[in-house]
Amino acid sequence: MGRTSTAKEKLLDVAFKLIWDQSYGSVSVDDICQQAEVKKGSFYHFFESKAELAIAAYEEHWRVKQPEMDRIFSSQTPPLERLATWAQFIYEVQKLKAAEHGHVCGCPYGSIGSEVATHDDKIRLKCEEMLGRTLRYLECAISEAKRDGVVDCPCPKAAANQVSSFVMGAMVQAKIQNDVEVLKNLGPTILSIIGEKKSAVAVTT
Repeated sequence: MGRTSTAKEKLLDVAFKLIWDQSYGSVSVDDICQQAEVKKGSFYHFFESKAELAIAAYEEHWRVKQPEMDRIFSSQTPPLERLATWAQFIYEVQKLKAAEHGHVCGCPYGSIGSEVATHDDKIRLKCEEMLGRTLRYLECAISEAKRDGVVDCPCPKAAANQVSSFVMGAMVQAKIQNDVEVLKNLGPTILSIIGEKKSAVAVTT
């Protein structure tokens, strides 16, 4: 049972990394099995298809990532600081990935979602769901910032969507230009989008 469990974990880990680094279409089941050092028969023991593996791999990635998101968006942290820390976190993650692979990888959810949205609804829905989880963190922080009187924001939900769209667009731009520095100063623009009041103390990281 230990060996079986390890095989599945390897498949999940390798699938996520390969798809994020390259693309869903360019990565085959053979590629995943070879790098994971798992036999193809074992792959089909766990997953019916590459799409099913991709969905499970992205869910596993979120499970690993969630404690960090909970830390960043802790209610013990002032809301504007949460947003600034999140912006810096995105930059640092993308910078590490670019250094490792030689190119900007962009948003893992946005990349696969936009690639397969027109022909695989299950993957599209999973990406939409996972992006929605981040939206909830953003909306909560913006709502608290509004409550604290540090932003002029009539609708936190709409502002959260605007912030998400801006960050996704910036990551696409960084990926196309292969320039991670596009993402270096996300924070100030995010604060501008949500209507940071001039009297508020800007927090940077």
